[in-house]
Amino acid sequence: MCRHLACLGPPEPLGELLVRPPHSLYVQSWAPRRQRHGTVNADGFGVGWYADGDPVPARYRRAGPVWGDESFADLVRVVRSGAFLAAVRDATRAGADGEAAAAPFAYGPWLFSHNGMVAGWPDSLAEQARCLPAEELLALEARCDSALVWALLLHRLRSGDALPQALADTVTEVAAAAPRSRLNLLVTDGTEIAATAWGDSLWYRHEPAGGRTVVASEPYDDAPEWCEAPDRTLLTASRTEVLLTPLKDPEPKEPMA
Repeated sequence: MCRHLACLGPPEPLGELLVRPPHSLYVQSWAPRRQRHGTVNADGFGVGWYADGDPVPARYRRAGPVWGDESFADLVRVVRSGAFLAAVRDATRAGADGEAAAAPFAYGPWLFSHNGMVAGWPDSLAEQARCLPAEELLALEARCDSALVWALLLHRLRSGDALPQALADTVTEVAAAAPRSRLNLLVTDGTEIAATAWGDSLWYRHEPAGGRTVVASEPYDDAPEWCEAPDRTLLTASRTEVLLTPLKDPEPKEPMA
């Protein structure tokens, strides 16, 4: 269910990480090596990146497979950035909302991607949806599970919660309402990355000498610097450090009388 990657580091062409490596995100769209659910990520793709002096990222998204877009490889060959997030999608429900459902989702300085699925969607999150302000529900880009998870996270961020805490609280809220969900979430604001390992693979590569940190669903090459985050983990990273914090499964809900 999707593959994604976020990077903070020196400015470089996006294609150096997204296309050029032997097991790049581009290749993972049809041949992922560590994907636990699904085999092909052909239901959309996107990349968001930050330009110097502008905190609001640009995005390029499409509904079809990335290998079918003749402009993508050319775009990432020349666009340079020191902070970006990209994803290829395997939809929970095929055909849902097209390009609007492709990550990264965005608001203000934030980019967001979800690798996984919400069990029992959409009924399982009906109560959480009812708790959101009507204007936030009406602003949803798509009607898929990832878009609602993003809305729940964004509500916390707009309320002033720090990104790591907002991400952890969103995951545990959704997991409590929809057990057996897979909630590998990935967020950046261009200065930090926050991610969760919850039901699928999550890897990171920290290069302090070069000032680069990459967080991804799976490695794009076989370099020994890659480390796997344990399941049920919150990862927070900057260009200079990576911190792993265990996450606890939520307490089971009491059965209704």
